[in-house]
Amino acid sequence: DGAGRVRTLVSVMAPLLAPGIVATALFAFITAWNEFFFALVLLKSPEKQTLPVVLTHFIGAEGTADLGPLAAAAFLATLPSLVIFALIQKRITGGMLAGAVKS
Repeated sequence: DGAGRVRTLVSVMAPLLAPGIVATALFAFITAWNEFFFALVLLKSPEKQTLPVVLTHFIGAEGTADLGPLAAAAFLATLPSLVIFALIQKRITGGMLAGAVKS
């Protein structure tokens, strides 16, 4: 109703695009965080290894695992993802419900 292109982009399109952008960012973060094979092949120094590669050090010979430290390290590995999901959960659910109720 008389809004220019920039105003339409900011007022209409940006709120509709935000949930998709947030979901894409989450998937990109989780994919990068869980990158295992690339880090395993390229990073040989122990100081530069990523957390998923370090988790394999808890598995011993013949597949035996020290479950206590492995579980604690796995929890610490998933903690950043859980925190990020908790912080932007409202944005995702708001985007899913944006077109459901007419106000």
